[in-house]
Amino acid sequence: MNNKPLCVDLDGTLIATDSLWESILLLFRTWQIFLLPFWLIRGRAYLKYKVAQHVSLNVATLPYYENVLKFLQDEKQKGRVLVLATAAHESIAQAVAKHLNLFDIVIASDLDTNLKGVNKRDALTKRFGVYDYIGDSSADIPIFEAANKSYLVGKDFEIPKKSWTIWLKALRPHQWSKNVLIFLPLLFSHQFTDFSKLVDVLLAFAAFSLAASAGYVLNDLLDLAADRIHKTKKYRPFAAGLIPIPSALVLFGILIVSSLFISLWWLSLTFTMMVVIYLLLTISYSVYLKRKRVIDIFILASFYTHRILAGGIVIMVPISSWLLGFSMFIFLSLAFLKRYIELYNLSDRNKIKHRDYDVCDIEMMSNMGANSGYLAVLVFALYINNDKITSLYTSPEILWFICPILLYWITRIWFLANRNRVLDDPVKFVLTDKISWLVIFSIMILVMLAKLC
Repeated sequence: MNNKPLCVDLDGTLIATDSLWESILLLFRTWQIFLLPFWLIRGRAYLKYKVAQHVSLNVATLPYYENVLKFLQDEKQKGRVLVLATAAHESIAQAVAKHLNLFDIVIASDLDTNLKGVNKRDALTKRFGVYDYIGDSSADIPIFEAANKSYLVGKDFEIPKKSWTIWLKALRPHQWSKNVLIFLPLLFSHQFTDFSKLVDVLLAFAAFSLAASAGYVLNDLLDLAADRIHKTKKYRPFAAGLIPIPSALVLFGILIVSSLFISLWWLSLTFTMMVVIYLLLTISYSVYLKRKRVIDIFILASFYTHRILAGGIVIMVPISSWLLGFSMFIFLSLAFLKRYIELYNLSDRNKIKHRDYDVCDIEMMSNMGANSGYLAVLVFALYINNDKITSLYTSPEILWFICPILLYWITRIWFLANRNRVLDDPVKFVLTDKISWLVIFSIMILVMLAKLC
């Protein structure tokens, strides 16, 4: 039996994330986030102490490295003394030790000492003299040098490889399909043959896609705990710990700057304001509004309509009340659908984490969602009966065929949702659903026929 204690680091070694950054993200939902610079002035130990005072990290949901845990469990069975030696605050370290029930001793940072690098080495040497150590970073080099035997995570313990595809996945490029809505004003104003306006709309599409990705990055960072207990969202790059939180924050900043640069340099100031409003609304939604019942659904629906309004501003075309009315109801239906699916997939819980909905709300949500979709079709039918439509279409009566197609699609998707056959992301479902693509192409053909025949 090896009688030397085995000391184990926490951040990046036992878990695929950084507990301090995880705690800071929780602090984003409180006004104390503005106190961070003042705490940091007094040192990292004081910063960790104050952050730990104001937030409580859910250690059960942290992404633990299973191979490291298995090694520690084997060593524990051999009777070896296990030590959790971490620069994380002692309250977090104690919570992890209690959750795992593996460690005999916990050594961590407190109000006076930041147990990192040389400080950790001295503490371990003073207490144990000779020890083995598992670490992961350059900050552990002094400890590796003093240890009897060292293990390096990433070398002695294999961890998931990080490639450019992980970063691409974090941007959620499939969600960019929503930004196709920016093209609708160009299409419905019948100016799609104007090359200069087409280029402007393409640039607007790029600017909104970058802004949307920035919103998704922030949303995923603030939803780490909720995503980790979700059956599919737990595989997202941030929830799985595949991308460090500081790198994610840098990515968030780059996306915002790139989006504003495109809109300011090539497009109008008014459109830039639309991007800014979208970003502010997205941030407000991620930090606060998504927790508010009903309001969150209307905000989700407004994101779609906002894109249509932005598309009209790019080509300087006013959006008709018909299009606004139709978009309001159809997107409200999709927003209800998203929340309905989340409620449907609840297992042992009766409430969506970080949402103000209970399982008992599911029937009402289904009714309101389907009815919103049908109201959108009603608005479209009234639009076809509008006197001015003859100036836009040669054969407007052809557009009536779109109504039963839309009614079929809305009814079908809600039936599938009720049978748990719709993904938790309705947009992703539409992109992978052959019937939805057939519906889209059928509508496009009917619009062309109404215009040309």
